[in-house]
Amino acid sequence: MVSKLKDQLDFYNDFKDWYFQIINDFKFSYQKDCEARDYLSRLLFKKGQTWKFNRILNLFKNHISSKQAIIIYGCGPSLEKTVDIILEKEGLNFFDNFINLTADGSSILLREKGIKIDAIFTDLDGITKDEFCNALFNIVHAHGDNIKYLKFFKKEILKFENIIGTTQVEPISNLINPGGFTDGDRILFFLRTLLSSLHKLYLIGMDFGTIIGKYSKLDIKMNQEASLNKIKKLNYARELILWLKNRIKIEITFINSKFLSKDFINLSIEEFLKL
Repeated sequence: MVSKLKDQLDFYNDFKDWYFQIINDFKFSYQKDCEARDYLSRLLFKKGQTWKFNRILNLFKNHISSKQAIIIYGCGPSLEKTVDIILEKEGLNFFDNFINLTADGSSILLREKGIKIDAIFTDLDGITKDEFCNALFNIVHAHGDNIKYLKFFKKEILKFENIIGTTQVEPISNLINPGGFTDGDRILFFLRTLLSSLHKLYLIGMDFGTIIGKYSKLDIKMNQEASLNKIKKLNYARELILWLKNRIKIEITFINSKFLSKDFINLSIEEFLKL
């Protein structure tokens, strides 16, 4: 049975025009996206009767409601410096005041620093199995280019309890299509209907520039110039967040980001800590 919460989170019908524009622009394969969706769906069914999809969705919803402040961590070049300065000024316990949601490889930094990870949103190409097993929730995305990673993480997916699967094509019974394109903007799309007027939403390491952070991929050792293809992806992510802005009822605040926009609140680290 499809739950009301799953219906609430699914955004495919509203987002599909964006989806087809993206796959046509990047020459992605719709058929491969469907193949990835079906593979992840089969894996989740193999988890057996003890894994209840609706129960996990409600657990995640309740967890998001447990605190009023949420930090979303991207993999941009400002990520490491921002986190290090906050740790230096406020200490590790400061981050316990927040729900900490990481986009893919940013979870590596949080694990290295000892910051609790509430959820990783990932297509699995920027994390190790250590991060996967370290989070409270994993929201795993299936698309045509990451089938090999779904297979690599097969044992972890089967074993890990609090897992939610997402797709970018038509959702089926045990997968959600929340909308979004990159791991970072997909977090905002997923939260779209879970946020209350009391929530505060802060973004760290979301820069959308021409430099990518070293946590963007496992084989990157330092911040570096982004490829033209990566810049195009980040441009889409920026446009999608702008498009989503009016569908999220609270302000989106960027912390120490290279992305400055009149459409969002932009704070320095010092201004953020004064709050």
